[in-house]
Amino acid sequence: MTLSTFEARQVAWQMIQAALAAVDPAAAVKNYFNNQLELVSQIKSTPGRIIVVGAGKASAPMAAAVAEIFDNKIAAGLVIVKYGYTTTPSTLHPPPSALRIVEAGHPVPDEAGLRAAQEIARLLRDATEEDTVLCLISGGGSALLTLPAEPLTLADLQATTEALLAAGVTINGVNTIRKHLSAVNGGQLARLAAPATVYALILSDVVGDPLEVIASGPTVPDPTTFADAWAIIEQFQLQAALPAAVVERLQAGRAGMLPDTPKPGDPLFERVHNVIIGNNRLAAAAAVKAAAAAGFAGQVLTTFMEGEAREVGRVAAALAKGLARDESSLTRPACLVMGGETTVTLRGRGKGGRNQEMALAAALALAGWPNLLITCFGTDGSDGPTDAAGAFADGQTVARAQAAGLAPVEYLSHNDAYNFFAALDDLIITGPTNTNVNDLTFILAW
Repeated sequence: MTLSTFEARQVAWQMIQAALAAVDPAAAVKNYFNNQLELVSQIKSTPGRIIVVGAGKASAPMAAAVAEIFDNKIAAGLVIVKYGYTTTPSTLHPPPSALRIVEAGHPVPDEAGLRAAQEIARLLRDATEEDTVLCLISGGGSALLTLPAEPLTLADLQATTEALLAAGVTINGVNTIRKHLSAVNGGQLARLAAPATVYALILSDVVGDPLEVIASGPTVPDPTTFADAWAIIEQFQLQAALPAAVVERLQAGRAGMLPDTPKPGDPLFERVHNVIIGNNRLAAAAAVKAAAAAGFAGQVLTTFMEGEAREVGRVAAALAKGLARDESSLTRPACLVMGGETTVTLRGRGKGGRNQEMALAAALALAGWPNLLITCFGTDGSDGPTDAAGAFADGQTVARAQAAGLAPVEYLSHNDAYNFFAALDDLIITGPTNTNVNDLTFILAW
């Protein structure tokens, strides 16, 4: 097959669209309940109330789907989404007035999120044994559902989140610490809702789908401890970067002076049902199917992609070169798909995100290699604090940059991938997708 780089990008766009469609939050909610009609009937006929709560970048369409299914049976509810993520599919009716959608800050929590979390806590404290709580959880829920454990303040959590992200702590590590500074994460939302029956519908944005990690596991037993949280602080030498109140709480918890989060085996989870309704694996498989429709032999290489973004970018470039030299069992045109989530250690004051940084590192490694394309993007439509989902990189990226007077190595050293790719018109701009199942990387060779 003879393709131009432009045509290969068109294939990549088709793969992006297919991946996002496969993890559409509203469709995922409907699919779950369509396969659980007896459960729907049971919930609708309960003598108690239906209360809907949730948090995450995908919570608005999830809430709209739940509202369509349970209609006027919903007595009260509130879900928290990232700013700009309130749009719901045009095929769905907006939630009833009893169910509110509130926008808040992400990845650093803000006052709007705090007030909304306080309201959710009030709703759940009033729940009775006859009530049913539908909890809608998706990526971003950790920051959006922010309720500091007393006497911590929002400012304490904001400073802690910023320090953890700047140090390159993995999302699992960040969430371990968040759970031990929170009054709702790490199974504590389920504790607030008891004795009501809870059904948590979860769209996973975490590698491997560990329930206790997704959105910091608000409805899931927490296997991590204060000691685990403090070990991360020591590993990254963050003691001096954290607020004194945070350090005091973690040290007091490690010494057994504070109760830990609820653990596996706690009776409060007997009435809690956690279900994953969408994940990275589904999105990756849909991307491979779209590639096949375009004539590419495809394979999901892994959905456990982790590590420093620039290092993973070099690995992606190495895999692309292997395809180009027919070192794979796939016959060109061929496509490898990787899913997961990398991290970035900040070294400069540039603008970007993990997918853009990964793409820039890949571009440097691919320089001069023809007929190769690497596509790195976040399924939520936002990559770091930017309006881009990611970027494209190919064998001519570096040459085009140099011709435009850009120095790719300098942009990478300053974590400034956004401005680099913006100058080349190589950013991937999707806008908010209202879903979130981690990142995807496509490696195309033809």
